[in-house]
Amino acid sequence: MMRLFLILIIVVPALEIFTLIQVGQVIGGWLTFFLVIAMSALGAYLLKVQGRNTLRQISREMQMGSLPGDSLLDGACLLVGGTLLLTPGFLSDIVGMMMLLPGTREIPKRLIKVYLMKMMQNGNYSFYRRF
Repeated sequence: MMRLFLILIIVVPALEIFTLIQVGQVIGGWLTFFLVIAMSALGAYLLKVQGRNTLRQISREMQMGSLPGDSLLDGACLLVGGTLLLTPGFLSDIVGMMMLLPGTREIPKRLIKVYLMKMMQNGNYSFYRRF
C-alpha cells in the first residue's frame, strides 16, 4: 500500500504537468491558464450547490429517523471532488467533476461501498468515539 501511495505521489503530478504542457502547446499558455482558473471556479460553484443539496438530504433523512448512508457517501465524494477541482491540472479536474456531478458520482460511490464491505468482512475497520 505504501509503494502505491509513493508511486501516486510521483506519477500523478508528473502526468498533470505533462498534460498542462501539452494543452498549453496546442491552445496557448494564457488560454490554458484561464481554462484551469475557470474549471476551479466552476468546481467551487458546483461544490457549493451540490453540498447544500446533500446537507438538506442528510437533514431530511435524519428527521425521518433513518441513517443517511448514501447521503454521507455523496458528501465524501463532494469533499474529494471539490479538493481535486481546486488542484491545478486537467486530469484532477476530470476526476473531480466526475465526483461532483450527480449522474457520474454513482461510480465512485459503488467503489467506496465495495471497499468498505471488504474491510468489514475482513475485520479491518475501526470505530472512533469521542466522549
